[in-house]
Amino acid sequence: MQNNAILLQNLTVEQLQQIIGTSVRNGIQELQKELQSKDNSEELMTRDETCKFLKIDSSTLWAWTNNKKVKAYGIGARRYYKKSELLECLTLLKK
Repeated sequence: MQNNAILLQNLTVEQLQQIIGTSVRNGIQELQKELQSKDNSEELMTRDETCKFLKIDSSTLWAWTNNKKVKAYGIGARRYYKKSELLECLTLLKK
């Protein structure tokens, strides 16, 4: 059985705050790096993933692709869509 207890003897409040602060900062930095790497990547999505992402039917995606509203990339019979380009296609509607 593992003992996961941490003994806080001989630690001042300031030392404990420093330990916690350092741990939190390291966690935030790791999360920021992960989010930045995901933002910079050109994530490819399948037709099904794209339909779920845009909350549309596959026939709508087919029509938008044929009308050049969205760009599709293909390998053989498979079609892929770049998430970043899908987001760029979204337009602000006037109120």
